Amino acid sequence: MPLKVPGTNSTVFIRRDAFEAANLQRGEIDEAFNLTDAEFRLEGELIAIGPPPSDDDLPHLIDRLEAKGLVYFEDFFELSGNWPDWLEVFVGAIRSGKR
Repeated sequence: MPLKVPGTNSTVFIRRDAFEAANLQRGEIDEAFNLTDAEFRLEGELIAIGPPPSDDDLPHLIDRLEAKGLVYFEDFFELSGNWPDWLEVFVGAIRSGKR
């Protein structure tokens, strides 16, 4: 099922297999960025983090992911959330091996 993306702030999308291969844990991300359940969502092969509590958190989150070996665009991507109220955006991941 596609995830609805808020149009107000950035959201970071991570391939689930890349997140797990980097030995990242939801708890460490939740603790570092004080996330709610609505700010860390999992749907199939896709993890959505955001919008972060503060815009200042976004570069720190990206730095943390890159420090764990994840590569921007290959493993994760940031959507700005900068679109009009009349537009709804939904995202989903292609299953591994189908790219």
